[in-house]
Amino acid sequence: MRLDKPLKKIKYDTDIYNTIRKNIKKYRKLRGITSEELSEMVDLSHEFIRQIESEKVAYNFSVDTLYKISVALDVSLDDLIKKTK
Repeated sequence: MRLDKPLKKIKYDTDIYNTIRKNIKKYRKLRGITSEELSEMVDLSHEFIRQIESEKVAYNFSVDTLYKISVALDVSLDDLIKKTK
């Protein structure tokens, strides 16, 4: 049974792709992994990894790719999508 109270407005990251890009780059560097090494770990081209980390390229990565990167970097998906201040 639903009570007649207003729904809470959801706040969400309107710039989620750039948040993800920055976090991938941050965790990759924290792990001491080059973009080339990351590309080999997730079986993607080096150029594609560079594009993912670049803010100048269109949004073009899948959830599958995001998951593979999170496993390779040993971080949770939550860590990759978390907006940092």
